Amino acid sequence: MQADLMLVAALLRRGRSLDHCSSALSLLAVVFGLAPWLGAPASLALALLCAALLIAGLAEKYWALRVALDAELFQHLAKAGEQLDNQTRALDQALQNLGLQNAQQAGRTWDLRSQGALGLLRKQALCLLLQIVIVVLGIFIVFA
Repeated sequence: MQADLMLVAALLRRGRSLDHCSSALSLLAVVFGLAPWLGAPASLALALLCAALLIAGLAEKYWALRVALDAELFQHLAKAGEQLDNQTRALDQALQNLGLQNAQQAGRTWDLRSQGALGLLRKQALCLLLQIVIVVLGIFIVFA
């Protein structure tokens, strides 16, 4: 089980690279969004694309935060060894105390938890993909 947890943690850490790419695209949106204030001609289409790019970037940031938290938790619990069951119960209790998990989710298997965490990584990747599509669409609009 520890090897499975370490593998999931390693996969979840790839979310950091996705987040860096998303941050660069969000910064690009800010630069192009502010371009009219620097003397460039204003364009409603460009402004809408920049807004969509920023919104997708904010959604990606949300998923990136969740993925990063899960990566740390999986990494920590991969080292629990024989104490994994006790650590799992303690984690569930802490999550419930902070209002981050409802009681029905407590006691899930690590296979289910792994699937859920990797689902968050997929959502993060989809947000980045949406940002890339918006940038490509913007390039076609600008150069058309």
